Amino acid sequence: MQAAVTVTPARVPELLLGLATVRPVFLWGAPGIGKSSLVRNFAESLGLECVSLLGTQLAPEDLIGVPQIRDGRSVFCPPEAIARDEPYCLFLDELNAATPDVQKAFYSLILDRRIGTYELPAGSVVIGAGNRATDNALARPIASALVNRLTHVHLRASATDWLVWAGANGVHPWVVDYLGDRPDHLWSQPPKTEEPFSTPRSWHMLSDALHSFGPTLDEDTLKIVAHGTLTPAHAVSFCGYVKIVRHAYGIDAIIKGDAPWPRRIEDRDLLYYLADAFRGRLVKELPAVKEQIPPALRQTAHRAKALLVQLAEISVEVAQTVIRDDEDGQPVLPAWFLVEAARDMPRLVEARR
Repeated sequence: MQAAVTVTPARVPELLLGLATVRPVFLWGAPGIGKSSLVRNFAESLGLECVSLLGTQLAPEDLIGVPQIRDGRSVFCPPEAIARDEPYCLFLDELNAATPDVQKAFYSLILDRRIGTYELPAGSVVIGAGNRATDNALARPIASALVNRLTHVHLRASATDWLVWAGANGVHPWVVDYLGDRPDHLWSQPPKTEEPFSTPRSWHMLSDALHSFGPTLDEDTLKIVAHGTLTPAHAVSFCGYVKIVRHAYGIDAIIKGDAPWPRRIEDRDLLYYLADAFRGRLVKELPAVKEQIPPALRQTAHRAKALLVQLAEISVEVAQTVIRDDEDGQPVLPAWFLVEAARDMPRLVEARR
């Protein structure tokens, strides 16, 4: 399902309060962005127990129940997890990953709030959640009859929201500070191959690992943990950031000439991180028109070209990341700077094409 309008996690409690208390709601979103946590927290805010049913682990009889003979007639007895006397929040997780038969079994529960003769207690809420087909996750088409029984809310990851939550929930300072500088690394599109990718959940997993290993965590273990939880490029960048934190080795020192680009092969992750920080500094400080450069920044612009030459001498590939276009193929750095880079380093610009 395509999203015409998306919301951040901070908006979800307000929306659920107005929607889920009167009609069933379906939360759409990529894996790992916190759909389940949002539903559990919402239920807790209402004083309701949250009962989760995982669509991929259900069969129709798990909802309808098994028959018993009473007075010569068969009566279906719904499962204990559903048949409760007090109001609660029924969370149908991975609903659109369920088989068509299981989805059909949800129809009456979602629309009529009943299974067989059992009816949900007054005050109960029903919320479904699932991934989109574009997320390379298990997702089956939902029949129009079921789509029409739900109010649909599309969730997007928000670094601002997540960092507020992280600061209040003991997420490791390295993770908080890194994502404060690189909020675009909070989430990445799920890959088409079986490899880790960055999500709010995977960053939280990394934080737990950092807390678990403690200050004695060595570089090799950090690489294993980071590459085991994050998008590969983000893992390399994060490891480089940690080296900076541990050794007070920053891009400011390089720009001022107090420190050189790291040249050791084992510091390649640090080099990538510093190159990315260098690119961010140029994007922020260089004006679109050369004549508009303030006198205070002229030396910085000149120094930037020299640093780019030095970086290319170490690694053309890393230097290329500084002047690369954005995801839409549009230049990020000013045209005048790219022209001068092409004049000074033609092989670097050729490699960029």
